[in-house]
Amino acid sequence: MELSGAEIIVQALIDEGVEYVFGYPGGAVLHTYDALFKQDKVKHILVRHEQAATHGADGYARATGRCSVALVTAGPGATNAVTGIATAFMDSIPMVILSGQVPTPVIGSDAFQEVDTVGITRPCVKHNYLVKDVHDLALTIRKAFYIATSGRPGPVLVDIPKDVTDPNIKIPYHYPKDIKLRSYNPTTKGHPGQIKKAVDVLLAAKRPVIYTGGGVILGEASQGLRDLVELTSYPITSTLMGLGAFPMTDPRFMGMLGMHGTYEANMAMHETDVLFAIGARFDDRVTGKIEQFCPHATIIHLDVDPSSISKNVRVDIPIVGPVKSVLTDMVRILKDHKKGPDSVALAEWWRQIDEWRGLNCLAYDRHSPLIKPQFAVETLYKVTQGGLYLTSDVGQHQMFAAQFYPFDQPRRWINSGGLGTMGFGLPAAMGVQLAYPDATVACVSGEASILMCIQEMATCKQYDLPIKVILLNNGYMGMVRQWQEFFYESRYSHSYVDALPDFVKLAESFGHVGMRVERPGDLEGAMREAFALKDRFVFLDIVVDPAENVYPMIEAGKGHHEMHLSPERELA
Repeated sequence: MELSGAEIIVQALIDEGVEYVFGYPGGAVLHTYDALFKQDKVKHILVRHEQAATHGADGYARATGRCSVALVTAGPGATNAVTGIATAFMDSIPMVILSGQVPTPVIGSDAFQEVDTVGITRPCVKHNYLVKDVHDLALTIRKAFYIATSGRPGPVLVDIPKDVTDPNIKIPYHYPKDIKLRSYNPTTKGHPGQIKKAVDVLLAAKRPVIYTGGGVILGEASQGLRDLVELTSYPITSTLMGLGAFPMTDPRFMGMLGMHGTYEANMAMHETDVLFAIGARFDDRVTGKIEQFCPHATIIHLDVDPSSISKNVRVDIPIVGPVKSVLTDMVRILKDHKKGPDSVALAEWWRQIDEWRGLNCLAYDRHSPLIKPQFAVETLYKVTQGGLYLTSDVGQHQMFAAQFYPFDQPRRWINSGGLGTMGFGLPAAMGVQLAYPDATVACVSGEASILMCIQEMATCKQYDLPIKVILLNNGYMGMVRQWQEFFYESRYSHSYVDALPDFVKLAESFGHVGMRVERPGDLEGAMREAFALKDRFVFLDIVVDPAENVYPMIEAGKGHHEMHLSPERELA
Protein backbone atom coordinates (compact mmCIF):
# COMPACT_ATOMS: atom_id res chain seq x y z
CA MET A 1 0.00 0.00 0.00
CA GLU A 2 1.06 3.55 -0.75
CA LEU A 3 0.83 6.09 2.07
CA SER A 4 1.78 9.70 2.71
CA GLY A 5 4.19 10.58 5.54
CA ALA A 6 1.31 11.52 7.85
CA GLU A 7 -0.48 8.24 7.06
CA ILE A 8 2.77 6.32 7.65
CA ILE A 9 2.98 7.80 11.16
CA VAL A 10 -0.57 6.72 11.98
CA GLN A 11 -0.20 3.27 10.40
CA ALA A 12 3.07 2.70 12.26
CA LEU A 13 1.30 3.49 15.55
CA ILE A 14 -1.43 1.01 14.62
CA ASP A 15 1.19 -1.64 13.80
CA GLU A 16 2.86 -1.00 17.17
CA GLY A 17 -0.47 -1.62 18.90
CA VAL A 18 -0.66 1.93 20.28
CA GLU A 19 -3.97 2.58 22.02
CA TYR A 20 -3.72 6.30 22.86
CA VAL A 21 -1.77 9.29 21.62
CA PHE A 22 -1.59 12.25 24.01
CA GLY A 23 -1.18 15.45 22.08
CA TYR A 24 -1.93 19.02 21.10
CA PRO A 25 -2.24 20.20 17.48
CA GLY A 26 -0.32 22.97 15.77
CA GLY A 27 0.73 24.03 12.27
CA ALA A 28 3.67 21.64 11.84
CA VAL A 29 1.60 18.53 12.71
CA LEU A 30 -1.70 19.33 10.98
CA HIS A 31 -1.12 16.76 8.22
CA THR A 32 -0.65 14.12 10.93
CA TYR A 33 -3.79 15.27 12.74
CA ASP A 34 -5.74 15.00 9.51
CA ALA A 35 -4.52 11.41 9.11
CA LEU A 36 -5.54 10.67 12.72
CA PHE A 37 -9.01 12.04 11.97
CA LYS A 38 -9.49 9.57 9.10
CA GLN A 39 -9.12 6.42 11.28
CA ASP A 40 -10.52 5.11 14.55
CA LYS A 41 -7.95 2.57 15.78
CA VAL A 42 -5.63 5.02 17.55
CA LYS A 43 -7.47 7.34 19.94
CA HIS A 44 -6.17 10.86 20.47
CA ILE A 45 -6.38 12.52 23.89
CA LEU A 46 -6.44 16.31 23.63
CA VAL A 47 -4.60 17.74 26.63
CA ARG A 48 -4.53 21.46 27.50
CA HIS A 49 -0.73 21.84 27.63
CA GLU A 50 2.06 19.84 26.02
CA GLN A 51 3.66 19.14 29.41
CA ALA A 52 0.49 17.24 30.26
CA ALA A 53 0.76 15.26 27.00
CA THR A 54 4.10 13.84 28.06
CA HIS A 55 3.01 13.33 31.71
CA GLY A 56 -0.22 11.65 30.57
CA ALA A 57 1.74 9.33 28.27
CA ASP A 58 4.21 8.75 31.10
CA GLY A 59 1.46 7.75 33.58
CA TYR A 60 0.03 5.35 31.01
CA ALA A 61 3.45 3.73 30.48
CA ARG A 62 4.21 3.43 34.21
CA ALA A 63 0.88 1.79 34.96
CA THR A 64 0.89 -0.65 32.01
CA GLY A 65 4.56 -1.25 31.23
CA ARG A 66 3.79 -0.52 27.57
CA CYS A 67 5.41 2.16 25.45
CA SER A 68 3.32 5.32 25.26
CA VAL A 69 3.16 8.11 22.66
CA ALA A 70 2.97 11.91 22.80
CA LEU A 71 2.46 14.14 19.76
CA VAL A 72 3.42 17.83 19.84
CA THR A 73 3.95 20.59 17.33
CA ALA A 74 7.15 22.50 16.52
CA GLY A 75 8.68 25.27 18.64
CA PRO A 76 6.78 25.93 21.88
CA GLY A 77 4.96 22.60 21.52
CA ALA A 78 8.27 20.78 21.70
CA THR A 79 9.79 23.00 24.39
CA ASN A 80 6.67 22.65 26.55
CA ALA A 81 7.09 18.88 26.32
CA VAL A 82 10.70 18.92 27.54
CA THR A 83 9.80 18.78 31.26
CA GLY A 84 7.76 15.63 30.70
CA ILE A 85 10.46 14.09 28.50
CA ALA A 86 13.11 14.76 31.16
CA THR A 87 10.81 13.27 33.83
CA ALA A 88 10.48 10.07 31.80
CA PHE A 89 14.21 10.01 31.09
CA MET A 90 15.22 10.27 34.75
CA ASP A 91 12.87 7.42 35.70
CA SER A 92 13.57 5.25 32.61
CA ILE A 93 10.03 5.26 31.20
CA PRO A 94 9.43 3.89 27.66
CA MET A 95 7.92 6.67 25.57
CA VAL A 96 8.02 7.82 21.95
CA ILE A 97 7.57 11.56 21.36
CA LEU A 98 6.63 12.66 17.85
CA SER A 99 7.36 16.35 17.38
CA GLY A 100 6.52 18.46 14.37
CA GLN A 101 9.23 20.56 12.76
CA VAL A 102 9.29 23.37 10.19
CA PRO A 103 9.66 22.18 6.55
CA THR A 104 13.15 20.90 5.65
CA PRO A 105 13.95 23.72 3.15
CA VAL A 106 13.66 26.35 5.92
CA ILE A 107 15.41 24.49 8.76
CA GLY A 108 18.14 26.78 10.04
CA SER A 109 16.51 29.98 8.81
CA ASP A 110 14.74 30.91 12.07
CA ALA A 111 11.40 30.12 10.50
CA PHE A 112 8.17 30.62 12.46
CA GLN A 113 8.07 28.20 15.43
CA GLU A 114 11.49 26.76 14.64
CA VAL A 115 13.66 25.44 17.45
CA ASP A 116 16.42 22.86 17.35
CA THR A 117 14.31 20.16 19.01
CA VAL A 118 16.93 17.44 18.55
CA GLY A 119 19.56 19.69 20.15
CA ILE A 120 17.30 20.79 23.02
CA THR A 121 16.21 17.26 23.91
CA ARG A 122 19.55 15.49 23.40
CA PRO A 123 20.50 15.53 27.11
CA CYS A 124 17.14 14.15 28.27
CA VAL A 125 16.29 11.37 25.81
CA LYS A 126 17.62 7.90 25.32
CA HIS A 127 17.95 8.76 21.64
CA ASN A 128 16.46 11.15 19.10
CA TYR A 129 16.06 11.47 15.33
CA LEU A 130 15.40 14.16 12.72
CA VAL A 131 13.66 12.58 9.71
CA LYS A 132 14.48 14.46 6.50
CA ASP A 133 13.18 11.94 3.97
CA VAL A 134 9.74 10.32 3.95
CA HIS A 135 11.37 7.03 2.83
CA ASP A 136 13.13 6.82 6.24
CA LEU A 137 10.04 7.54 8.32
CA ALA A 138 8.59 4.07 8.95
CA LEU A 139 11.99 2.54 9.78
CA THR A 140 12.85 5.44 12.11
CA ILE A 141 9.60 5.07 14.07
CA ARG A 142 10.24 1.32 14.34
CA LYS A 143 13.75 2.04 15.68
CA ALA A 144 12.32 4.56 18.14
CA PHE A 145 9.93 2.01 19.68
CA TYR A 146 12.67 -0.63 19.82
CA ILE A 147 15.16 1.66 21.57
CA ALA A 148 12.50 3.04 23.96
CA THR A 149 11.45 -0.40 25.17
CA SER A 150 14.64 -2.51 25.16
CA GLY A 151 17.52 -2.61 27.68
CA ARG A 152 17.07 0.23 30.12
CA PRO A 153 13.87 1.89 28.81
CA GLY A 154 13.61 5.59 28.11
CA PRO A 155 12.03 8.28 25.94
CA VAL A 156 12.94 8.52 22.25
CA LEU A 157 12.03 11.61 20.22
CA VAL A 158 11.37 11.64 16.48
CA ASP A 159 11.39 15.15 14.96
CA ILE A 160 9.40 15.25 11.72
CA PRO A 161 9.45 18.28 9.36
CA LYS A 162 6.06 19.25 7.93
CA ASP A 163 6.99 18.51 4.31
CA VAL A 164 7.87 14.91 5.26
CA THR A 165 4.17 14.43 6.14
CA ASP A 166 2.88 16.04 2.90
CA PRO A 167 -0.41 14.27 1.95
CA ASN A 168 0.34 14.65 -1.77
CA ILE A 169 3.54 12.58 -1.68
CA LYS A 170 2.81 8.85 -1.30
CA ILE A 171 5.31 6.00 -1.13
CA PRO A 172 5.07 2.20 -0.61
CA TYR A 173 4.64 1.40 3.09
CA HIS A 174 6.78 -1.22 4.77
CA TYR A 175 7.02 -1.55 8.56
CA PRO A 176 9.82 -3.91 9.59
CA LYS A 177 8.92 -6.56 12.18
CA ASP A 178 12.45 -7.18 13.42
CA ILE A 179 15.09 -4.57 13.96
CA LYS A 180 18.84 -4.76 14.44
CA LEU A 181 21.02 -1.80 15.29
CA ARG A 182 24.76 -2.32 14.89
CA SER A 183 25.69 0.11 17.65
CA TYR A 184 22.99 -0.90 20.16
CA ASN A 185 23.01 -4.35 21.71
CA PRO A 186 21.46 -4.42 25.19
CA THR A 187 22.44 -7.33 27.43
CA THR A 188 19.81 -10.07 27.49
CA LYS A 189 21.36 -12.47 30.03
CA GLY A 190 23.37 -12.12 33.23
CA HIS A 191 26.85 -13.68 33.56
CA PRO A 192 26.45 -17.13 35.23
CA GLY A 193 29.80 -16.86 37.08
CA GLN A 194 28.89 -13.47 38.57
CA ILE A 195 25.45 -14.69 39.58
CA LYS A 196 26.90 -17.74 41.36
CA LYS A 197 29.52 -15.57 43.09
CA ALA A 198 26.79 -13.18 44.27
CA VAL A 199 24.73 -16.05 45.71
CA ASP A 200 27.74 -17.37 47.65
CA VAL A 201 28.46 -13.91 49.12
CA LEU A 202 24.77 -13.42 49.98
CA LEU A 203 24.56 -16.72 51.82
CA ALA A 204 27.72 -15.95 53.82
CA ALA A 205 26.29 -12.60 55.02
CA LYS A 206 25.78 -11.90 58.72
CA ARG A 207 23.89 -8.59 58.29
CA PRO A 208 22.42 -8.70 54.76
CA VAL A 209 20.17 -6.03 53.21
CA ILE A 210 18.32 -6.20 49.89
CA TYR A 211 17.97 -2.71 48.36
CA THR A 212 15.59 -2.40 45.41
CA GLY A 213 14.79 0.36 42.96
CA GLY A 214 12.47 1.16 40.07
CA GLY A 215 14.36 -1.29 37.83
CA VAL A 216 12.58 -4.20 39.53
CA ILE A 217 9.22 -2.79 38.45
CA LEU A 218 10.38 -1.76 34.98
CA GLY A 219 11.91 -5.22 34.47
CA GLU A 220 8.69 -7.01 35.58
CA ALA A 221 10.78 -8.77 38.22
CA SER A 222 8.49 -8.38 41.21
CA GLN A 223 7.78 -12.13 41.48
CA GLY A 224 11.50 -13.02 41.33
CA LEU A 225 12.18 -10.52 44.13
CA ARG A 226 9.41 -12.02 46.28
CA ASP A 227 10.82 -15.51 45.70
CA LEU A 228 14.30 -14.33 46.72
CA VAL A 229 13.06 -12.83 50.00
CA GLU A 230 10.89 -15.89 50.63
CA LEU A 231 13.92 -18.18 50.33
CA THR A 232 16.27 -16.05 52.46
CA SER A 233 14.02 -14.03 54.84
CA TYR A 234 16.52 -11.19 54.40
CA PRO A 235 15.40 -7.66 55.28
CA ILE A 236 14.46 -5.54 52.28
CA THR A 237 14.23 -1.81 51.67
CA SER A 238 13.26 0.18 48.61
CA THR A 239 13.71 3.53 46.92
CA LEU A 240 10.72 5.76 46.23
CA MET A 241 10.53 4.37 42.69
CA GLY A 242 10.67 0.75 43.80
CA LEU A 243 7.70 0.84 46.20
CA GLY A 244 5.23 -1.96 45.56
CA ALA A 245 7.70 -4.37 43.93
CA PHE A 246 7.70 -6.18 47.28
CA PRO A 247 4.59 -5.98 49.52
CA MET A 248 5.02 -3.04 51.88
CA THR A 249 2.78 -4.71 54.47
CA ASP A 250 5.17 -7.69 54.73
CA PRO A 251 7.10 -7.65 58.04
CA ARG A 252 10.38 -8.23 56.16
CA PHE A 253 9.97 -4.87 54.45
CA MET A 254 11.75 -2.16 56.45
CA GLY A 255 10.18 0.77 54.64
CA MET A 256 11.69 3.25 52.22
CA LEU A 257 15.32 4.29 52.65
CA GLY A 258 17.18 7.52 52.04
CA MET A 259 16.52 11.18 52.80
CA HIS A 260 13.01 10.53 54.14
CA GLY A 261 13.40 6.81 54.74
CA THR A 262 12.61 4.97 57.96
CA TYR A 263 15.06 4.86 60.87
CA GLU A 264 15.32 1.06 60.66
CA ALA A 265 15.98 1.02 56.89
CA ASN A 266 18.69 3.68 57.07
CA MET A 267 20.39 2.20 60.14
CA ALA A 268 20.35 -1.27 58.52
CA MET A 269 21.99 0.24 55.43
CA HIS A 270 24.68 1.80 57.60
CA GLU A 271 25.43 -1.42 59.48
CA THR A 272 25.02 -4.04 56.73
CA ASP A 273 27.92 -6.31 55.73
CA VAL A 274 26.40 -7.42 52.38
CA LEU A 275 24.24 -5.11 50.30
CA PHE A 276 22.39 -6.52 47.30
CA ALA A 277 21.24 -3.62 45.09
CA ILE A 278 18.67 -4.62 42.47
CA GLY A 279 17.60 -2.24 39.70
CA ALA A 280 18.63 0.81 41.72
CA ARG A 281 20.99 3.61 40.70
CA PHE A 282 22.44 4.80 44.05
CA ASP A 283 20.82 8.20 43.69
CA ASP A 284 22.05 10.99 46.00
CA ARG A 285 18.69 11.07 47.84
CA VAL A 286 19.29 7.44 48.75
CA THR A 287 23.01 7.32 49.48
CA GLY A 288 23.45 10.49 51.54
CA LYS A 289 27.17 11.17 52.02
CA ILE A 290 28.96 8.78 49.64
CA GLU A 291 32.00 8.41 51.93
CA GLN A 292 29.73 7.13 54.71
CA PHE A 293 27.50 4.94 52.52
CA CYS A 294 27.38 1.30 53.70
CA PRO A 295 30.92 1.56 55.16
CA HIS A 296 31.16 -2.13 56.17
CA ALA A 297 29.46 -3.69 53.14
CA THR A 298 30.40 -5.90 50.24
CA ILE A 299 28.15 -4.47 47.50
CA ILE A 300 26.46 -6.59 44.81
CA HIS A 301 24.76 -4.56 42.08
CA LEU A 302 22.37 -6.00 39.51
CA ASP A 303 21.25 -3.66 36.71
CA VAL A 304 20.40 -3.87 33.03
CA ASP A 305 22.42 -0.72 32.34
CA PRO A 306 26.19 -1.19 32.67
CA SER A 307 26.72 2.58 32.93
CA SER A 308 24.77 2.63 36.23
CA ILE A 309 27.17 0.19 37.89
CA SER A 310 29.95 1.80 39.94
CA LYS A 311 28.80 5.20 38.68
CA ASN A 312 28.21 6.72 42.14
CA VAL A 313 29.28 3.96 44.54
CA ARG A 314 32.09 1.42 44.09
CA VAL A 315 30.63 -2.06 43.56
CA ASP A 316 32.35 -5.34 44.48
CA ILE A 317 30.26 -7.75 42.41
CA PRO A 318 28.62 -6.25 39.30
CA ILE A 319 25.93 -8.20 37.41
CA VAL A 320 24.76 -6.73 34.11
CA GLY A 321 21.52 -8.15 32.80
CA PRO A 322 17.70 -7.99 32.85
CA VAL A 323 16.58 -8.08 36.46
CA LYS A 324 13.88 -10.69 35.83
CA SER A 325 16.11 -13.31 34.19
CA VAL A 326 18.97 -12.81 36.69
CA LEU A 327 16.66 -13.13 39.70
CA THR A 328 15.15 -16.27 38.16
CA ASP A 329 18.67 -17.74 37.84
CA MET A 330 19.51 -16.70 41.41
CA VAL A 331 16.40 -18.27 42.87
CA ARG A 332 17.16 -21.52 41.02
CA ILE A 333 20.76 -21.58 42.37
CA LEU A 334 19.53 -20.77 45.90
CA LYS A 335 17.07 -23.66 45.81
CA ASP A 336 19.80 -26.09 44.72
CA HIS A 337 22.47 -24.68 47.07
CA LYS A 338 23.76 -26.98 49.78
CA LYS A 339 24.14 -24.13 52.21
CA GLY A 340 21.36 -21.80 53.42
CA PRO A 341 21.57 -18.42 55.15
CA ASP A 342 23.34 -18.22 58.53
CA SER A 343 20.22 -18.59 60.70
CA VAL A 344 21.90 -17.62 64.02
CA ALA A 345 23.44 -14.43 62.60
CA LEU A 346 20.19 -13.60 60.76
CA ALA A 347 18.13 -13.97 63.95
CA GLU A 348 20.49 -11.59 65.74
CA TRP A 349 20.30 -9.14 62.80
CA TRP A 350 16.50 -9.18 62.89
CA ARG A 351 16.60 -8.58 66.65
CA GLN A 352 18.65 -5.44 65.99
CA ILE A 353 16.34 -4.27 63.18
CA ASP A 354 13.26 -4.81 65.38
CA GLU A 355 14.93 -2.73 68.08
CA TRP A 356 15.36 0.14 65.57
CA ARG A 357 11.81 -0.42 64.36
CA GLY A 358 10.61 -0.08 67.95
CA LEU A 359 11.50 3.60 67.81
CA ASN A 360 8.38 4.08 65.65
CA CYS A 361 10.03 6.80 63.59
CA LEU A 362 6.86 7.65 61.62
CA ALA A 363 4.80 8.47 64.74
CA TYR A 364 2.93 11.78 64.70
CA ASP A 365 0.49 13.71 66.91
CA ARG A 366 -2.84 11.86 66.61
CA HIS A 367 -4.70 14.22 68.97
CA SER A 368 -4.22 17.44 67.04
CA PRO A 369 -7.32 19.56 66.33
CA LEU A 370 -5.81 20.13 62.87
CA ILE A 371 -5.79 17.49 60.13
CA LYS A 372 -2.32 16.01 59.98
CA PRO A 373 -1.25 15.10 56.41
CA GLN A 374 -0.14 11.66 57.68
CA PHE A 375 -3.66 11.09 59.03
CA ALA A 376 -5.15 12.13 55.69
CA VAL A 377 -3.09 9.52 53.81
CA GLU A 378 -3.81 6.84 56.43
CA THR A 379 -7.52 7.57 56.09
CA LEU A 380 -7.19 7.33 52.30
CA TYR A 381 -5.65 3.87 52.73
CA LYS A 382 -8.41 2.83 55.14
CA VAL A 383 -11.20 4.00 52.81
CA THR A 384 -9.72 2.47 49.65
CA GLN A 385 -8.30 -0.65 51.38
CA GLY A 386 -5.06 -0.24 49.49
CA GLY A 387 -6.71 -0.77 46.12
CA LEU A 388 -5.70 2.51 44.45
CA TYR A 389 -3.57 3.51 41.56
CA LEU A 390 -2.01 6.52 43.25
CA THR A 391 -0.20 9.33 41.46
CA SER A 392 1.74 12.18 43.03
CA ASP A 393 4.10 15.03 42.19
CA VAL A 394 7.05 16.03 44.37
CA GLY A 395 7.23 17.44 47.87
CA GLN A 396 5.85 16.78 51.33
CA HIS A 397 2.60 15.29 50.02
CA GLN A 398 4.60 12.81 47.92
CA MET A 399 6.65 11.70 50.95
CA PHE A 400 3.59 11.37 53.19
CA ALA A 401 1.90 9.23 50.52
CA ALA A 402 5.01 7.03 50.16
CA GLN A 403 5.31 6.61 53.95
CA PHE A 404 1.67 6.05 54.88
CA TYR A 405 0.04 4.34 51.87
CA PRO A 406 1.59 0.86 51.69
CA PHE A 407 1.57 -0.65 48.19
CA ASP A 408 1.51 -4.43 47.88
CA GLN A 409 1.61 -4.52 44.08
CA PRO A 410 3.92 -2.98 41.49
CA ARG A 411 2.85 -0.22 39.07
CA ARG A 412 0.34 1.21 41.55
CA TRP A 413 2.54 4.08 42.78
CA ILE A 414 3.00 6.55 39.93
CA ASN A 415 5.16 9.57 40.68
CA SER A 416 8.07 11.68 39.50
CA GLY A 417 11.19 10.30 41.16
CA GLY A 418 14.43 11.48 39.58
CA LEU A 419 13.40 14.87 38.23
CA GLY A 420 10.98 15.78 41.02
CA THR A 421 8.37 17.40 38.79
CA MET A 422 5.61 19.57 40.23
CA GLY A 423 2.37 19.17 38.28
CA PHE A 424 3.07 15.56 37.32
CA GLY A 425 0.30 13.97 39.39
CA LEU A 426 -2.93 15.06 37.67
CA PRO A 427 -1.96 14.44 34.02
CA ALA A 428 -0.26 11.15 35.02
CA ALA A 429 -3.53 10.09 36.67
CA MET A 430 -5.28 10.73 33.33
CA GLY A 431 -2.91 8.30 31.62
CA VAL A 432 -3.54 5.67 34.31
CA GLN A 433 -7.31 6.10 34.19
CA LEU A 434 -7.35 5.76 30.39
CA ALA A 435 -5.25 2.60 30.64
CA TYR A 436 -7.56 1.11 33.27
CA PRO A 437 -11.04 2.65 32.89
CA ASP A 438 -12.54 0.49 35.67
CA ALA A 439 -9.76 1.08 38.23
CA THR A 440 -9.90 3.58 41.07
CA VAL A 441 -7.31 6.27 40.40
CA ALA A 442 -6.40 9.06 42.80
CA CYS A 443 -3.85 11.86 42.78
CA VAL A 444 -2.34 13.01 46.08
CA SER A 445 -1.13 16.52 45.47
CA GLY A 446 -0.25 19.79 47.16
CA GLU A 447 -1.79 23.19 46.39
CA ALA A 448 1.47 24.41 44.77
CA SER A 449 1.89 21.26 42.61
CA ILE A 450 -1.73 21.00 41.49
CA LEU A 451 -1.69 24.57 40.17
CA MET A 452 1.09 23.68 37.73
CA CYS A 453 -1.23 21.59 35.54
CA ILE A 454 -4.66 22.54 36.90
CA GLN A 455 -5.95 23.13 33.36
CA GLU A 456 -6.06 19.35 32.85
CA MET A 457 -9.32 19.29 34.77
CA ALA A 458 -10.77 20.29 31.39
CA THR A 459 -9.26 17.18 29.77
CA CYS A 460 -10.71 15.04 32.58
CA LYS A 461 -14.13 16.56 31.84
CA GLN A 462 -13.87 16.02 28.10
CA TYR A 463 -13.01 12.33 28.47
CA ASP A 464 -15.13 11.62 31.59
CA LEU A 465 -12.19 10.54 33.73
CA PRO A 466 -13.46 9.90 37.30
CA ILE A 467 -10.14 10.70 39.02
CA LYS A 468 -10.12 11.69 42.70
CA VAL A 469 -7.76 14.53 43.67
CA ILE A 470 -6.67 14.37 47.32
CA LEU A 471 -5.25 17.84 47.94
CA LEU A 472 -3.13 18.19 51.10
CA ASN A 473 -3.51 21.94 51.35
CA ASN A 474 -1.09 23.54 53.82
CA GLY A 475 -0.85 26.97 52.19
CA TYR A 476 2.88 26.57 51.59
CA MET A 477 5.28 25.03 49.14
CA GLY A 478 5.68 22.44 51.87
CA MET A 479 9.09 20.95 51.22
CA VAL A 480 10.63 24.34 50.41
CA ARG A 481 9.19 25.68 53.68
CA GLN A 482 10.58 22.67 55.59
CA TRP A 483 14.09 23.25 54.29
CA GLN A 484 13.82 26.97 55.02
CA GLU A 485 12.77 26.14 58.59
CA PHE A 486 15.68 23.73 59.07
CA PHE A 487 18.50 25.43 57.22
CA TYR A 488 17.55 29.09 56.68
CA GLU A 489 16.44 30.04 60.22
CA SER A 490 12.75 30.03 59.23
CA ARG A 491 13.14 32.73 56.61
CA TYR A 492 10.23 31.68 54.41
CA SER A 493 11.34 33.36 51.22
CA HIS A 494 8.52 33.08 48.67
CA SER A 495 7.42 29.64 49.86
CA TYR A 496 3.89 30.53 50.94
CA VAL A 497 0.98 31.13 48.66
CA ASP A 498 -1.01 34.32 49.26
CA ALA A 499 -3.59 33.99 46.53
CA LEU A 500 -4.95 30.46 46.45
CA PRO A 501 -8.18 29.88 44.55
CA ASP A 502 -11.30 28.42 46.10
CA PHE A 503 -10.58 24.89 44.88
CA VAL A 504 -14.19 23.74 45.37
CA LYS A 505 -15.53 26.50 43.13
CA LEU A 506 -12.66 25.95 40.68
CA ALA A 507 -13.47 22.24 40.37
CA GLU A 508 -17.15 23.05 39.95
CA SER A 509 -16.37 25.59 37.24
CA PHE A 510 -14.76 22.76 35.24
CA GLY A 511 -17.93 20.67 35.73
CA HIS A 512 -16.59 18.49 38.56
CA VAL A 513 -17.48 17.84 42.20
CA GLY A 514 -15.57 19.85 44.82
CA MET A 515 -15.39 19.21 48.58
CA ARG A 516 -13.49 20.97 51.39
CA VAL A 517 -12.57 19.33 54.68
CA GLU A 518 -11.16 21.26 57.65
CA ARG A 519 -11.71 18.95 60.66
CA PRO A 520 -10.23 15.49 61.32
CA GLY A 521 -13.66 14.10 62.29
CA ASP A 522 -15.13 14.96 58.86
CA LEU A 523 -12.36 13.43 56.79
CA GLU A 524 -13.33 9.76 56.53
CA GLY A 525 -16.95 10.54 55.69
CA ALA A 526 -15.91 12.99 52.95
CA MET A 527 -13.51 10.48 51.44
CA ARG A 528 -16.13 7.72 51.46
CA GLU A 529 -18.56 10.09 49.76
CA ALA A 530 -15.93 11.07 47.16
CA PHE A 531 -15.01 7.48 46.27
CA ALA A 532 -18.68 6.45 46.15
CA LEU A 533 -19.08 8.80 43.16
CA LYS A 534 -17.67 6.23 40.75
CA ASP A 535 -18.35 8.16 37.56
CA ARG A 536 -17.38 11.68 38.69
CA PHE A 537 -14.13 13.56 39.01
CA VAL A 538 -13.95 14.72 42.65
CA PHE A 539 -11.60 17.38 44.02
CA LEU A 540 -11.11 16.94 47.77
CA ASP A 541 -9.50 20.05 49.28
CA ILE A 542 -8.16 18.94 52.68
CA VAL A 543 -6.82 21.72 54.89
CA VAL A 544 -3.84 20.26 56.78
CA ASP A 545 -1.49 21.50 59.48
CA PRO A 546 0.79 24.07 57.78
CA ALA A 547 3.67 23.45 60.19
CA GLU A 548 3.92 19.66 59.81
CA ASN A 549 7.27 18.33 58.57
CA VAL A 550 8.35 15.08 56.93
CA TYR A 551 10.42 12.91 59.25
CA PRO A 552 12.84 11.21 59.37
CA MET A 553 15.07 13.53 57.40
CA ILE A 554 18.71 13.31 56.39
CA GLU A 555 20.09 16.64 55.32
CA ALA A 556 22.20 16.78 52.17
CA GLY A 557 25.79 15.68 52.76
CA LYS A 558 25.06 13.55 55.85
CA GLY A 559 25.27 9.77 56.35
CA HIS A 560 22.39 7.31 56.87
CA HIS A 561 22.98 7.25 60.62
CA GLU A 562 22.66 11.06 60.94
CA MET A 563 18.90 11.42 60.78
CA HIS A 564 16.66 14.16 62.11
CA LEU A 565 13.71 12.51 63.81
CA SER A 566 10.48 14.21 64.77
CA PRO A 567 11.03 16.49 67.80
CA GLU A 568 9.57 14.02 70.29
CA ARG A 569 11.80 11.24 68.91
CA GLU A 570 14.97 13.14 68.28
CA LEU A 571 17.99 11.15 69.42
CA ALA A 572 20.68 13.74 68.87
